[in-house]
Amino acid sequence: MAKLGTHKRPAVVRVNSAERAQLIVDLCNEHGWQVIAGVEEDEPEDISDVEWLLNRLSDTPITAAKPKAPPRISGNDYCPCRSGKKFKKCCGVAGNPA
Repeated sequence: MAKLGTHKRPAVVRVNSAERAQLIVDLCNEHGWQVIAGVEEDEPEDISDVEWLLNRLSDTPITAAKPKAPPRISGNDYCPCRSGKKFKKCCGVAGNPA
């Protein structure tokens, strides 16, 4: 299922005035979320999708990217020097540094 706030699954809100709808749309545009805002003066407001997205935004911890480890090479993998030989017969031979 697509993530809420994307083009395939936009957030849907129902508000009582056009001004309130514009505030919600502006807020969603700031965060890059897709939203459908309906103005219905006689129905109760329902902005639960946007509230859920805002709560999810505040719960997301900001973490630094971890450095990637170099790929592990076993003896049966082809040698990274591109000789076409297996690592154990090329750079992985004892006494021949990789």
